[in-house]
Amino acid sequence: MEWTEEAIAKLRSLWAEGLSTAEIGRRLNISKNAVVGKAHRLNLPPRPSPIRRHEGEAAIARPVVPKRVQGATLPPLSASMSVPMPALRAMIPAVKFSQRATPCCWPIGEPGKPSFHFCNASAVTGKPYCEEHAAIAYVRVRDRREDAA
Repeated sequence: MEWTEEAIAKLRSLWAEGLSTAEIGRRLNISKNAVVGKAHRLNLPPRPSPIRRHEGEAAIARPVVPKRVQGATLPPLSASMSVPMPALRAMIPAVKFSQRATPCCWPIGEPGKPSFHFCNASAVTGKPYCEEHAAIAYVRVRDRREDAA
């Protein structure tokens, strides 16, 4: 960027107004870093730090945050609500899983065509396919040392 006398004068006036470097950059249509660099080269007075305070200057009062509660935050159960664990287990019905065989979900045919369907033979336990299709789908990974020989 070329710094013209007009741009430098505008920078000096905006700096004197106390605008932020980002705002000066927006008004001059340049980056914030360009503003900072030129201000440094022009020896413009530094901005007051938002973090550092001068001696004797009081810190800004911040709202007091309540301390974190230690221990349980929920009220204890009343005596009328407490249920012994065995009684609680007796209230929950036992879940029984179906022993029905899961069908094989190997696709046969082209999806979208009327002839498309799934195998539907009984799947091997723990796998989504029947024995025939599981043999195709699950191939043992060969050891690289076998290839080296």
